Amino acid sequence: MKKNQTWIIPGIFFLAAVSANLLGCVTGNLALEHGAKGALLPLLSLTGITYLAARSFDMRTASILILAQLFGWAGDSLLMGEPFAMFASGLGAFLLGHVCYISIFSRSLKGMSAGGWVITVIVKVCILVALVLAIGIHGALLPPMFIYGAALLTIIWCGLRGILKKDRKGLAPKSVWVLIMLGGLLFLFSDGLIAMRTFGMGDFPQRGFVIMATYILAQVLLGTAGCRLAIYAKK
Repeated sequence: MKKNQTWIIPGIFFLAAVSANLLGCVTGNLALEHGAKGALLPLLSLTGITYLAARSFDMRTASILILAQLFGWAGDSLLMGEPFAMFASGLGAFLLGHVCYISIFSRSLKGMSAGGWVITVIVKVCILVALVLAIGIHGALLPPMFIYGAALLTIIWCGLRGILKKDRKGLAPKSVWVLIMLGGLLFLFSDGLIAMRTFGMGDFPQRGFVIMATYILAQVLLGTAGCRLAIYAKK
């Protein structure tokens, strides 16, 4: 196997962990589901590290990407606990991970006018209020989930801005920003389903499978985009 293809080995282990986790979701085997879930982000991170190691890349971007995935792993681990404190801690870990992602992706926001920022904030608030009302989020979780939702919308906006921006000097290709936007949307969808479950919204068959499938795909898309940005930043 060529040096630049060694990432395939941890990638295979990652796919095995994904398969085991989703099988656990479908069959209701919590031991299999939780056991595989804890391995997802470490294996995804290892795949990305191995991929970058054979190429020239920006260390700062790669380091922040790995940190984002480590926070994601912490969030996965904490959310497997039942007590409210565990759920809140998991939410906080994921929020920190999103902040790391934003610090990488926010280069697409450079050059926005003051009016553009105002419109962006207004649109975000309107979307968040609509989601809060639709899901019925209330109580002590309302403020942190509002902030969490704002972070996810910022990731989506970074991707959309990167796609639409006309002045592309120093900006990665549009395909990278498509990955970021789709990853953010899938993350929002997955977490929206978790919020609906938390606040007793209508259930549907295999909700856990859908949550994990969309969440894993979101992490893969954001991780892929982060690796490509790390390589592009070195050019």
